Amino acid sequence: MKKIDEYQGKKVLVMGFGISGINAAHLLVKLGANVTANDKATPKNNDIVDDLEADGIKVITGDNPISLANEGFDVVVKNPGIPYDNPLVAAFVKQGTPIITEAELGWQIFDGHLVSVTGSNGKTTTTTLTQLMIAENAKYQVKYAGNIGISFSKIAEDLGPDDTLVTELSSFQLLGAPTIHPHIAIITNIFSNHLDYHKTRENYINAKLNITRNQTKDDFLVINWDRDEWQKIAQRSQATIVPFSRLNKSHEGSYVEDGMIYWRGQEVMPTKDIRLIGPQNVENALAAIAAAKLSGVTNDAIKKVLTTFSGVRHRLQYVMEYQERLFYNDSKSTDIEATEVALQGFDRPVVLLAGGLDRGYTFERLVPYFKKHVKAMIVFGECKDKMKDAGNQAGVPVIESENAITAVPEAWKLSEPGDVILLSPANASWDQFPSFEVRGDKFIEAVEKLTGKKEQ
Repeated sequence: MKKIDEYQGKKVLVMGFGISGINAAHLLVKLGANVTANDKATPKNNDIVDDLEADGIKVITGDNPISLANEGFDVVVKNPGIPYDNPLVAAFVKQGTPIITEAELGWQIFDGHLVSVTGSNGKTTTTTLTQLMIAENAKYQVKYAGNIGISFSKIAEDLGPDDTLVTELSSFQLLGAPTIHPHIAIITNIFSNHLDYHKTRENYINAKLNITRNQTKDDFLVINWDRDEWQKIAQRSQATIVPFSRLNKSHEGSYVEDGMIYWRGQEVMPTKDIRLIGPQNVENALAAIAAAKLSGVTNDAIKKVLTTFSGVRHRLQYVMEYQERLFYNDSKSTDIEATEVALQGFDRPVVLLAGGLDRGYTFERLVPYFKKHVKAMIVFGECKDKMKDAGNQAGVPVIESENAITAVPEAWKLSEPGDVILLSPANASWDQFPSFEVRGDKFIEAVEKLTGKKEQ
């Protein structure tokens, strides 16, 4: 951990009691700040408040009182999910109070080698693969943190100058990380996500590009080269561009040719040996390989990881096989693009479980994928009628169910030996579940109840 005095004697407000917020509050006390912690909700677990107050932190819960904007805070550390049009946040913006996220605080105290990953899809898998690959050859600590569910600042506290940290960073986190400077930055892809938060696609792209804003030619931006738009986006970085591509050969980076993965013209391994299924995971592997090779990792280490790693929970996660049906949990597929790539990963008939929060769009784009890959659908949630319309256009049998739990026995009835039963909702979970993680966990529990087996 780097010693800094930036917060000594400063008055700091931490907004949000998530894992990152709680860790940030305690860290700021160590850095000499006078800390107030605020959450709009009242925690059900009193231990959270007790621990904060025991550290000398003033705690305010049950509201974001606008009066806090008049208390002379020097800095606000905001939970990334709190929008900037929140009245209290907007008041701080208006008066010019610096607003950062916990990722920025983590960067400020970090003293080692930083690799950062962002993108619309594939962030967590790419982050995990990159960390595992670099760790295979490392003499020092290699950890991961960030949007992957582990506090950046908490892990950064325990790392030294020779250690490596691989961080997953969301667009929300990057908006509040003005000085972050990874030596290697990865952009997996950019679609049109979170426009309810960012308002426009250009705002969303700009937030993603904050990952490379402070990079120089001595740093590296590893970026997906499979779309012209992404190639143009790369031109906005000052870093050395390292492309990865499943579709376009580029000797400057990692790519696929005739079923073989190459790094700058040298063979690494066949794509068929990657344990993770689907074209999206070939792309995730290519991104991780580029970062790993830039970090000095051997091909043997890369092969070891890619032939053994079976996936991140809720991200096209293999659950089990039962009576010749394969169950997969892809609850993290909260947009159309993610479900498209999930379906392309299977060469067996798919019984698809899909639906969720209605964000106002329809699903015609999925019709060709339904026609090619899906034998039957069970739909649920706010957008079930729109999802059903797309299934009908594809000529796929569709039935309705209450949610992703009740859909499991319905999917079983529609399946036959050799089929895949896939939860890949193409929508957010918030109409019925507090998170995609909860939705995926409940799906797995339903599969376990149906089969009498535990996930593998």
